Amino acid sequence: MSENNNDVLLKVEHLSMYFGRGKAVNKAVNDVSFDIKKGEVFGLVGESGCGKTTTGRTIIRLYDATAGSVYFKGERIVAGTGHYLDEIKELREKIKQLSSDSSDHSKEIDEAKERIAELKKEVSQAKKDHKNADRKLVNKIQMIYQDPIASLDPRMTIKEIVAEGLQIQGVKDKAYIEQQVIKMLETVGLVSEHATRYPHEFSGGQRQRIGIARAIIMKPELIIADEPISALDVSIRAQVINLLNDLCKSMGLTILFIAHDLSVVKYFSNRIGVMYYGNMVELAESDELFRHPLHPYTRSLLSAIPLPDPHTEKGRERIRYNPLTDHKYSTEKPEFREVCPGHFVRCTLEEFDEYVKKVQE
Repeated sequence: MSENNNDVLLKVEHLSMYFGRGKAVNKAVNDVSFDIKKGEVFGLVGESGCGKTTTGRTIIRLYDATAGSVYFKGERIVAGTGHYLDEIKELREKIKQLSSDSSDHSKEIDEAKERIAELKKEVSQAKKDHKNADRKLVNKIQMIYQDPIASLDPRMTIKEIVAEGLQIQGVKDKAYIEQQVIKMLETVGLVSEHATRYPHEFSGGQRQRIGIARAIIMKPELIIADEPISALDVSIRAQVINLLNDLCKSMGLTILFIAHDLSVVKYFSNRIGVMYYGNMVELAESDELFRHPLHPYTRSLLSAIPLPDPHTEKGRERIRYNPLTDHKYSTEKPEFREVCPGHFVRCTLEEFDEYVKKVQE
């Protein structure tokens, strides 16, 4: 979706992550595609349970993707086989039906068999790419977790927590490790004396700074910030956001910023993707999304942002989103379409025409 592929640091293609089997399957992430340009902050928003965190964790390989691919710096680091296997299953059913028919379907059967052979090669290549992904490259992606206390081992000192990544990578120079730990702590606004303490001795904001130090000590190129401020007091949130902003500039970081607070995302992000029920429903530049929110779910989210003026707030009307009444998906399935340059919406052709008119008004 980026105009210049040389600028794309991370590319997500048709990513799906399902939990469970059969009728009990939960499509936490369903056919999601987007890319992140080098040096930008990409906001991923939506209500709790929409699949934001699962998307981030699948990208960093904490989960094995059901289907789809993730490319980082042009290399495939995540490869799921689900879409290929589903198509193989459908083609085998088709061959079975055609074979039972008395008419001659030999040409169609041969074509289906050829396609199955191609898909098997794709499955084999996907498994190979996923298994043999360059670990050094994957380590250039780090994650900041939502709950700062749950993500820090209470039995480890701050020095041990922050240094753990370097030690796993095989760094054995104790003087170098200590130097880097102190440098990172000072970078995030802490002091060297904090290195010998334990997580329970710190406030929520300080713990999150420790989590950030643990991530940046690995010298990443991409950070996945999974709702890094949602567990913090309002007074501390701005400090953490400003810290991440400063790190972006000083270290040249790219950030996937996962949140449900749209007002924060607008301030911090260059582009925003909106997720609902596992699907990406809208994607646009930050200013464009707030200027022309097209998908009814996006408009519903924006209507929920509280206003600082009590008189205006009293008269604010919430927009309710009901997918059963707001869409007509019975006749046509929605697809991700580009309404105007850089602005994508999941919609039917009929909805697409309406959205184009809205943008042109």
